[in-house]
Amino acid sequence: MKKVFATLACVALLSAGFSTVAMAQNADSAAAPAAAQVDQAAPAAAPAAAPATDDATAPAGAQEETSFHQSLKTKFIEGGADFMALIAITLILGLAICLERIIYLNLANTNPDKLLKDIEDALIKEGNLEKAKGIARDTRGPIASIAYQALLGIDIAEKSVVSYGGVQGGLLEKNLSWITLFIAMAPSLGFLGTVVGMVLAFDNIERVGDISPTVVAGGMKVALITTIGGLVVALILQVFYNYILSLVEGILNRMEDASITLLDLIVKYNVKNNK
Repeated sequence: MKKVFATLACVALLSAGFSTVAMAQNADSAAAPAAAQVDQAAPAAAPAAAPATDDATAPAGAQEETSFHQSLKTKFIEGGADFMALIAITLILGLAICLERIIYLNLANTNPDKLLKDIEDALIKEGNLEKAKGIARDTRGPIASIAYQALLGIDIAEKSVVSYGGVQGGLLEKNLSWITLFIAMAPSLGFLGTVVGMVLAFDNIERVGDISPTVVAGGMKVALITTIGGLVVALILQVFYNYILSLVEGILNRMEDASITLLDLIVKYNVKNNK
């Protein structure tokens, strides 16, 4: 949902840029007759004043921004709307999955030290197993889920930790294969556009019967633009993918440490109760 809002925001910015162009063009056309009248009234002063006024009032930054948006739109169209649209869809879907994984992993990244300390106080100091279960049940994250499963079957805690730890590890790595798919698809679509652009170039050569730069330039432009688009999308998704992997590895390491500490607490609890 946040990705949809971001896309709409980008479209709104592009629309604002295009409206700025239209307003600037209208202002220029409205100012032209006034400048002509000034020229007729004061022939000597008008040539010196008019350029200064235009230079002073011309929004240079707006013109640069307008040219950037216009060139971006032009390059997108010149790259072929079909291939460039596929590359853009790949970017949107990949970023949507990355955003979902980042939110999920940040919510799963809780403080295991505090959780284990509360469980230790309830389990060892108070000897209250039900309270320890309630603490684990009311805490979010995979470590708390593993602790709850271990406390449910305290006699087979080690088996519960191993089996349920594998389940939680799989949930942490969910949908990562889709991100790798989009990382591979983006440059592949760009290279496919490159091949299509080369075919268009040779078709133009065959039709014209000449190999001049003007004939070849159109197809080569399509080839290069689609390749650039695919590589840029792959690089963006690769950065997010590596960040997600670092989050997953950190949570898995904390899960292993917390599981060892939890098993030690359960052993102490069993020894204390057996006495």
